[in-house]
Amino acid sequence: MRLAVVAWSGAGPPDEAALRRRLEAEGFDVFAWRDPPGARYAAHHHEHDESIWLVRGELTFEIAGRAYRLGPGDRLMLPARTVHTAAGGPAGAAYLVGRRADG
Repeated sequence: MRLAVVAWSGAGPPDEAALRRRLEAEGFDVFAWRDPPGARYAAHHHEHDESIWLVRGELTFEIAGRAYRLGPGDRLMLPARTVHTAAGGPAGAAYLVGRRADG
């Protein structure tokens, strides 16, 4: 997996159930996560590839000094062992996390 942000190109707002089905079809184990307004995560990494797919709200990830802002429907492809921080927006965030152990 390569680090990438995939911008939402759907005609309407993202549908959580449809996004979950797509992640599962791609081989990810999926769980839903919610962050309160202004949530912050200190620098860390995961031992597996992740795909974070925003359903509602806003999240900003910082990776190697660069900010990646996600809005509804946007998706972050996060390779295993990528050090990153994350911050929720003023309205919080609801998103799906897909984890895949082939990283």
